[in-house]
Amino acid sequence: MDSNGCSGFRAQAVYKVGGDDPVKPAGSRDKDNFSPQPSEALEQLMERYGATVLRTAYFYTGDRHLAEDISQETFLRAYRSWTSFRGESSVKTWLTTIAVNVCRDKMGVRMFTEQPADLSRVELGRTISVEEEALDKWQRSEVVQYLLRLPLPYQEALYLYYYLDYSTREISEATSTPEGTVRNRLHRAREALAREMKEDTSDDRYGS
Repeated sequence: MDSNGCSGFRAQAVYKVGGDDPVKPAGSRDKDNFSPQPSEALEQLMERYGATVLRTAYFYTGDRHLAEDISQETFLRAYRSWTSFRGESSVKTWLTTIAVNVCRDKMGVRMFTEQPADLSRVELGRTISVEEEALDKWQRSEVVQYLLRLPLPYQEALYLYYYLDYSTREISEATSTPEGTVRNRLHRAREALAREMKEDTSDDRYGS
């Protein structure tokens, strides 16, 4: 990681615009890593993925309290469905699918008409490393401000791909979107993101 903490997201999201999607393996089928008992599995899921679910809910809603409610509902549904979950996808993908569905249930059409939230504003109540803090600060200042200008489907694709490190197949599963559509959105989203950043750079250069 360089001094600005920006070796990952920017290199992939901006400088690879126009090329093929980076190959990213799908998550493993990892249910066996968790307890078969729903109550024990729930504790493990909340410890491992609590921050991810909360951040995802906040991304879609922009409301901390609603995001917390959605997070609780997500884990409640996961608890109730744990024994019937066959582990055909990764646990993380399965949880994200539940979270997205809860967001849709709670928000309805607003989920597709309101702008997702600035992820930098949600406090997750955990201690982060110096590197994480540096990367988070960089992403807030140089990427997120541009990301939030894009259409929602583009924001969603970039968020799941780069922030949650999902493969295109996992995004397809989590959002019930054909994988070809996901790939197309990622391609167009990177192009749009690069244009936004380039236009701002040009404006700053010429003072317009």
